[in-house]
Amino acid sequence: MVQLVGSLRKEVAESLSTCRVLVVGAGGIGCELLKNLVLTGFKNIEVIDLDIIDVSNLNRQFLFQKKHVGKSKAQVAKESVLQFCPTANITAYHDSIMNPDYNVEFFRNFMLVMNALDNRAARNHVNRMCLAADIPLIESGTAGYLGQVTVIKKGLTECYECQPKPTQKTFPGCTIRNTPSEPIHCIVWAKYLFNQLFGEEDADQEVSPDTADPEASWNPAETEARAMASETDGDIKRVSTKEWARSTGYDPAKLFNKLFKDDIMYLLTMDKLWKKRKAPLPLDWHQLESQGSRRPQGEVKAVGLKDQQVLGVWGYCQLFQHSIETLRSELQEKGDGAELVWDKDDAPALDFVTAAANLRMHIFSMTMKSRFDIKSMAGNIIPAIATTNAIIAGLIVMEGLKVVSGELESCRTIFLNKHPNLRKKLLVPCILDPPCANCYVCASRPEVTVKLNVLKTTVLALQDRILKERFGMVAPDVNIEDGKGTILISSEEGETDANNGKFLSDFGIRNGSRLQSDDFLQDYTLLINVLHAEDLEKDVEFEVVGDAPDKAPPPPSNQEDASSIANGNKDSAQPSTSNVHHPGPFSRLIFAPILIGTPYVLKLSIASMDIGAQLCGHLQVDCWGFRSNPMLPV
Repeated sequence: MVQLVGSLRKEVAESLSTCRVLVVGAGGIGCELLKNLVLTGFKNIEVIDLDIIDVSNLNRQFLFQKKHVGKSKAQVAKESVLQFCPTANITAYHDSIMNPDYNVEFFRNFMLVMNALDNRAARNHVNRMCLAADIPLIESGTAGYLGQVTVIKKGLTECYECQPKPTQKTFPGCTIRNTPSEPIHCIVWAKYLFNQLFGEEDADQEVSPDTADPEASWNPAETEARAMASETDGDIKRVSTKEWARSTGYDPAKLFNKLFKDDIMYLLTMDKLWKKRKAPLPLDWHQLESQGSRRPQGEVKAVGLKDQQVLGVWGYCQLFQHSIETLRSELQEKGDGAELVWDKDDAPALDFVTAAANLRMHIFSMTMKSRFDIKSMAGNIIPAIATTNAIIAGLIVMEGLKVVSGELESCRTIFLNKHPNLRKKLLVPCILDPPCANCYVCASRPEVTVKLNVLKTTVLALQDRILKERFGMVAPDVNIEDGKGTILISSEEGETDANNGKFLSDFGIRNGSRLQSDDFLQDYTLLINVLHAEDLEKDVEFEVVGDAPDKAPPPPSNQEDASSIANGNKDSAQPSTSNVHHPGPFSRLIFAPILIGTPYVLKLSIASMDIGAQLCGHLQVDCWGFRSNPMLPV
């Protein structure tokens, strides 16, 4: 007869009290997860998170209260969780998991690692560290009503990087600067504008009309004469945006007329752009100001919650003026040469982007958006839902219990559905896929082919754009396989800095050359085959070809397909229908996310799950395919 300690088998309960687990992230999922772990019986927990608590976290990260704003998430989470179980041994680190101090030996101290992260770079890093340490990793993520959990074990399952992930969507510069057609185009433009005026200027984030737009086949000399730029209100001289703004003292009226009147008039001279598009309508500050004492015709008084209101044109003009004055004061306080960094949680910065984006939307005949909508889109935010986080955190612990029990073969990737599938299941478990033979991370001998122009690609670009950004290395060392072992890049500070500005061809690298890149922190080696090409598309620095695709496959065409082939295999995506009873590591668990500091208690009951976990009750959540999508953000 099976002996139980609470809801767990006796031997499992004993294992929980001695095993050490690492939780990476103490945000939306992390808070729920830490509480679940101690209530389940885990006694030795270490948690790491670099973030501090923000007011916007309080609606779902229930371990935090208003008095904690500005403090370390990891430290406060530890203190709050100890109230649930004072006998637990919890260590908190207010630090980045990518700090070299947390090396392979650090990861080998744990029996299990659980990710509760919200960015791909950190996920890639933890994935590699767990592979190097040969420690099981439970990866998870949520996005609104969507959620998923999966288990990663070296040699047995796919790693996080076995399948390509979709890259963040980008837009052509000429679309942003000349012909925006969607609100996101205007929001990106407004963020670029913030940096051009107050932050670090980037030539790739120019906001003035793009005279090199290939679609605008026009004569600049002829049409510029027709662009009647206002010297008193806007001064449309083609100079640095920040330099010109400083010369005006960041005068809101002059900035407004340059951006929303003179630049738009300049765009209108590009006749070809507007043959099949609705032409933009310039705005004039003084004209709008004169109408400000009375409500413009058709403008309705804003109603509802402040952040969900959509103001009129003059309302956004006033917001534009106020935000510029506030940001100008912040710059002055910081001193000469100071720069501001755009942050979605910084009120003046968000006000500026909200106002500038909406004014541009109005000019290009788009429906304006609320401050809440702008924040969501500008910060690449998918609204977080506490219930989804609670469900996913519960599933992480369920999979963790299987790992601790030595039942890795029972582990599954689990997707949370928005609507029940054809089998009326809200939770769809899928069999874990084996490692990808051609994965450039977990293969026995990782190798990729990179197409680039050796005559134009610098050593610094190889290091930053290819090795760090594309392949997720932290501190790469690179040598050329030329028989001499020429060192191209060293992770030792200053050792190879002299090489940074040189081209790869300067070191004899040509078509067919091979490079070996080692990241000793990640215990990771990657062989790179160089494919020289001079016919790359415009603005494309390099391409990864062959067995390491840089584009994810398209998502399934409809919801039913998404449910049935979420794991890339229709058979494996089907939940188990076996009637054979198997006790598994537990018979029933109750996870109750208690909202501290409020009179409400939300209880989420998750029934017995081994292969086919089912959710008790009806929840509005959606299916998310692991093969065609990255882990969802928290």
